[in-house]
Amino acid sequence: MKLKDQINFVRQNIKKNRLRVFTTVLATTMGCSFLIVLASVGFGFQRSVTEEIQKQQVLTEVTINGLQKKDEEARPVTSKQINDIKNTENVKAVVTRNVINVPARAEFEGRTGQNFLSIITDMEQEKKASLSLDRGRMPEKPNEIVVGYHFGSQLYTEKEQAQLEQFNSNPEDGAKKPEGYKEDLLNKKVTFVYTDENEKEQAYEFTVTGVSKKPARDFMEDTNVMIGQNMLKELAPLVDPEFDPNEITYSNVMAYASSIDQVDGLTKALKEKGYLVYSITEELESMNLFFNAFKIGLIFVGTIAVLIASIGIFNTMTMAVTERTQQIGIMKAIGAQPKMIRRLFLMESAWIGVAGSIIGVVISYGIGWAANQIVPMILQSTAGGGAPLEMQISYIPLSLVLIASAISIGVAILSGLRPAVKATNIDVLSALRREI
Repeated sequence: MKLKDQINFVRQNIKKNRLRVFTTVLATTMGCSFLIVLASVGFGFQRSVTEEIQKQQVLTEVTINGLQKKDEEARPVTSKQINDIKNTENVKAVVTRNVINVPARAEFEGRTGQNFLSIITDMEQEKKASLSLDRGRMPEKPNEIVVGYHFGSQLYTEKEQAQLEQFNSNPEDGAKKPEGYKEDLLNKKVTFVYTDENEKEQAYEFTVTGVSKKPARDFMEDTNVMIGQNMLKELAPLVDPEFDPNEITYSNVMAYASSIDQVDGLTKALKEKGYLVYSITEELESMNLFFNAFKIGLIFVGTIAVLIASIGIFNTMTMAVTERTQQIGIMKAIGAQPKMIRRLFLMESAWIGVAGSIIGVVISYGIGWAANQIVPMILQSTAGGGAPLEMQISYIPLSLVLIASAISIGVAILSGLRPAVKATNIDVLSALRREI
């Protein structure tokens, strides 16, 4: 019997018992879709968390928290170690930052703002590290600065200050938060007044040459002020009263790899030198290990549903063998080989698995899309409103579809194997008398 004839034979037998085959395919569909939907939750949460981490940190960044040699206590990174870090293989840039630890007040055209975080940094290294600017350029002179995207919105007039106090004291009273300065601050001069530990005020005038890129999340605000490192000695007492110009200690040190593929190698190289480091690759590795175990568990639970559906396939194929006893006997009598008879029944069970998998995949994508649309809205409403939640509840990669389909089809074929073997063992004479 040719393959075409075998396919037609299987199709005719399926048509004879449409209702029974339909219910069996339905069970397979439910098992396959349950497996995919359940596992897609693990994939969805993993993708959401990964994207959140990647948005909060540059992928090529390695944070250096200190230096710890053998039998020594950890100590902060100083200017003496910077060249050593720069000479490490695959280092593109080394950004050193110091935070001014005293309150800052900004004054601009009759407006004032309070408590801005002032950061003294190496602008050349920031440029090599590809600091993202929304507009403008990097500073080139000592009195030039880069301000955060939301810096202008924190500069208020006296009237707006009173409005802000009212809003903060009773936000539910209908008072609106003032918008602050809405014009462009590029190339405009802003005066910063710092109050040291002796309550003495020191004023510095800077020109804004650049505005940082908007943060990845709408709820995040960037009001930082970035000042060039050539102002470090002058502003040193505001950073650290015990500042030593011969051995500068840095608040933050970040090394940047040339590419994302080199981050892991750079992290290991710095660790071998005794540096205490953190990189996004380490966090993603530990997180992926957890989520992989989580997804395997979900796939295992989903597979149980597919195995339950296999009981229906086994019953359907067993009934098919029983009903076609005489037909099998005739086929044997005219010379049909046992392997060909076995193949016919396995093709029928495989068809049930394939049909159930295809329908199950389609249904899974529909459920996943609905979950991504509805669940975040429910969570948002239960949380009291606010900004829409950017969360992916379900994500179905191609690998999950292939795994679930392979499991469903494989289980279907295995479920039909025992009835197929039983069909090949039927005695011809007994079959012709309609006996098994």
